[in-house]
Amino acid sequence: MLVLAFDTATDVATCALVRDGDVLGEAESRAVRVLADADRLLRAAGLGASDLEAVVAGIGPGSFTGLRIGVAAARGLALGLDLPVAGVSTLDALAARRPGALPVVDARRREIFVPGDGGPRCLRPEELALEPGTVCVGDGAVRYRAVLESSGAVVPSDDDPSHAPRARFHAALARDFGAAELVEPIYVRVPDAERARSAA
Repeated sequence: MLVLAFDTATDVATCALVRDGDVLGEAESRAVRVLADADRLLRAAGLGASDLEAVVAGIGPGSFTGLRIGVAAARGLALGLDLPVAGVSTLDALAARRPGALPVVDARRREIFVPGDGGPRCLRPEELALEPGTVCVGDGAVRYRAVLESSGAVVPSDDDPSHAPRARFHAALARDFGAAELVEPIYVRVPDAERARSAA
């Protein structure tokens, strides 16, 4: 099966073209370039959009704007090409890239997103209870390195590749493919715009 996978939940957007587990091409850029990246990967592989058989989208948690761009792109492609879509957690994909590590995504507002028993949680970095020696990866781990390391965590160097999601892992983790409208972003908290509206 030829799958286009991408994630736009963090500052580094990732896109991959995968056929039956083999990565045909991969790109990293910005959320606004994800469709251009996809087109470039297809052309480089000698393929077109009509050759795609499924779409996989990163569904966060992460940047509200990035998530909206990614989910809208996935829905648009799926509806336009009549393809099934699967959503994969950005946290799960980060964890798959570095097995055994705790994925930490920057949530802005001096908070982070991390996995929890009932789903992703949003909390302040200093509130995260860690076992000594826990390896933390992700843009949140880089941003709050000092806080996490003071709690006993190990954070790889800033340029370590495991800090950024890679769409090949989204493709590998995708399971429940279905209608485009069923793919929903994981926000965890209320978007800023809704908070401002309810406060007015």
